Amino acid sequence: MRPDVELIGVTKRYGATVAVDGLSLLIPGGSYCCLLGPSGCGKTSTLRMIAGHESISAGDILLAGRNVTDLKPAERGTAMMFQSYALFPHLSALENIAFGPRMRGVGKAERLTRAREFLRLVQLETMADRLPAQLSGGQQQRVALARALITRPKVLLLDEPLSALDPFLRGQMREELKRLQRELGITFIHVTHGQEEAMALSDLAVVMDHGRIAQAAPPREIFERPASAFVARFIGGHNVLELPQGRFAIRTDRTRLAPAAAGPDLAGPDRAGPDRAGLNLAGQVTAVEYQGSAVRVVLRAADGQTAEALLPDASFHAAPVAPGEAATLGWSAQDAHALPPA
Repeated sequence: MRPDVELIGVTKRYGATVAVDGLSLLIPGGSYCCLLGPSGCGKTSTLRMIAGHESISAGDILLAGRNVTDLKPAERGTAMMFQSYALFPHLSALENIAFGPRMRGVGKAERLTRAREFLRLVQLETMADRLPAQLSGGQQQRVALARALITRPKVLLLDEPLSALDPFLRGQMREELKRLQRELGITFIHVTHGQEEAMALSDLAVVMDHGRIAQAAPPREIFERPASAFVARFIGGHNVLELPQGRFAIRTDRTRLAPAAAGPDLAGPDRAGPDRAGLNLAGQVTAVEYQGSAVRVVLRAADGQTAEALLPDASFHAAPVAPGEAATLGWSAQDAHALPPA
């Protein structure tokens, strides 16, 4: 079975600037793919090239095995949900959703019937007659989503769709997007700069850096085994440290802390033995941050490296430390993921 989306050496240049650099990627059918990375990494340009809203400088884009590189957006079988939602302010929610079928010449009765079906799908059937200005941000987003889905696309493209929502609504809409993607069984490609968003939603997470793919894998694999220091730092929740044994990424929630000068067995009995010595870091506590169920402790070592531990509240308060005090961080061997040299 062919993937729904194939990017083959896709490049985008804006004059002398290379925004996307020879990107190749396979996105399986019926999957939720998130493109993420810092601003300027090329993720939005990639999405817009898939949609046909940006021309391609080099390479090819295949959708369901068909080369669509030179096709217009309406000919590709994709739909795009924009960050601004782009709803027509003078049309009701129902009429906004029915706009696509209307432009395709579908009769009024049929298109309104279909629009009501999609209003039900996004759980807004009671809001059919409201104008966009009479809807909350989350409701506007659902209308925009229904308007994109009514065209029955093979691939739905979402450009930072949750960025304008408050944290509570973002959580709700994450659940809604995943539910719809599962129920409809179509491929979603979602651009975001939010690591938590990508981890929660994606079957395939694609971390981009300077127009290239830094790592593409299921989110758990990326979090447990980041391919580089860049990925570990961008995803968050990791210490990246240069130690005598090499360079490592260590999850902050698996880092242990002991006040003052801890012994070499800080990380547990599996640390015993000369070949295991040294996978700990001594230094001075620079910050302690209470986060409710956990406490974040930041330590600075004599060589200038900083690291942190995210400790359960009860564990921290059983042996608390304060800024300015000496402490040691340590971890088990299996929790130190080796990284390529810088």
